[in-house]
Amino acid sequence: MVKRILVAAVPLAMLTLAGCHSGPKGGVFASRKGVPDEFAVGRAAPLTVPPDFALVPPKPGQPRPQEADSSAQALNALFGGQRPVSQGEAALTAAAGAPPPPGIRSEAGDPDTTTVNKGANTQAILKAPPSTNPAANASTPQ
Repeated sequence: MVKRILVAAVPLAMLTLAGCHSGPKGGVFASRKGVPDEFAVGRAAPLTVPPDFALVPPKPGQPRPQEADSSAQALNALFGGQRPVSQGEAALTAAAGAPPPPGIRSEAGDPDTTTVNKGANTQAILKAPPSTNPAANASTPQ
């Protein structure tokens, strides 16, 4: 058994040491003559902004571009501006019916809002503790 380990270890050691030779590009133990010094600091020229000849001076009384409608700017940035409604979208919107009233979300949270009674059976199912029976557990096949 020891003989087999030696037979496997000797070629492995030879291959490992073969990478340490210093050839034309150098090896593991070669000197680092062509490597840049990471601690040497060089000065770079400061960045300059070229002049923009397309800028026009603001006119008195006109709104500033930064104060434009943010939702219109977002739509323009995302979708390239407003586009006409397609026939399919118009048909789908017409089939959906009228839009809900603007305060519908505040009405839904109101305690006076009428809710549907789901019955005692549904309430009992929702309040039931989890089962320990393995037959009652659902699993998804992988």
